[in-house]
Amino acid sequence: MTDHRKIPVPDQPETPEGESLFERANGRFDFDSLIAKPTTFPERPVRRGASMAPVVRSSPTTSASIAPAPVAPVADHVQSTPAEPAPEPARFSTTFHPVDREHLREQGLIVPEGAVTELLEEFRIVKRQLLVQAADLRRQKAGPMAQRVLISSPHPGEGKTYCALNLALSIAAERESEVLLVDADFAKPSILSGLGLPGGPGLMDALMDDSIDVADCVLGTDIPGLWVLPAGDTTAHDSEYLSSSRTARILDRLTQGAPNRMVVFDSPPALAASPAAELAKYVGQTVVIVRADRTGRGALDDTISLLNACPNVQLLLNAAQFSPSGRRFGSYYGYKG
Repeated sequence: MTDHRKIPVPDQPETPEGESLFERANGRFDFDSLIAKPTTFPERPVRRGASMAPVVRSSPTTSASIAPAPVAPVADHVQSTPAEPAPEPARFSTTFHPVDREHLREQGLIVPEGAVTELLEEFRIVKRQLLVQAADLRRQKAGPMAQRVLISSPHPGEGKTYCALNLALSIAAERESEVLLVDADFAKPSILSGLGLPGGPGLMDALMDDSIDVADCVLGTDIPGLWVLPAGDTTAHDSEYLSSSRTARILDRLTQGAPNRMVVFDSPPALAASPAAELAKYVGQTVVIVRADRTGRGALDDTISLLNACPNVQLLLNAAQFSPSGRRFGSYYGYKG
């Protein structure tokens, strides 16, 4: 049977009355010997032209009631580091090429200075949503990406160039914004022919040649607020050039010093060529054109997956003949793929 008698306690020294537990422990283990002595550092030389207050060094025994010495103000003649100068704004050509209005009408596109049409109203709605999203991205400190919109589609013939042209023409009508339309469909460029503009060097030339300033390749038009950057030279290595570090610098150059400029890219179809996926890394918004009578669900899912480098992917229904609300949103007459 277990012995439950009280275990004797060894004799303990008498504790002076009034001492705390910490004081008794310090007396037994001598904690003061474990405290490192304060280290003395050499005085730093005083910088010429500036006054410096003496530094008060405290030791473990310094009372907390000692107030620090006031710091003397720095002399007025000490100059701060100058801020870096702002980058030079990108200046485009002062030559304004005429856009063939009759050719726009034949293609079923928005005609500047023309009557208000159903097509114009539809793209006003699309434009407004994109501009609101761009403003939100600016507030989120997205940088130049907030000003870039990529237009793509799963397959050819679904209306991406048609929508890119109309969107750019609609944004150009804004009073406080301008738009740069970039033909990024390097294999089959069609922006220049759609507007009736002359050919010339473009985005791919600037990517391939470091000596070319991309701003010099931009074409002015007689439509206020509308600029165009051609696709440029044809190459079999367009994706490799787009994936280089030079791409970010070139695209930043397009909006340098122009916070109200939107850049719209007409890219190749995402499932037909790889540049669309590369460009998606540099834009704040992507609009995927979905043709109501042609685009399949599987192709749409694959396209969204390829373009997921962009944080905001939106869909635009093209060639729709029915709307549950009764509004014929997305009905584009005179469509040409």
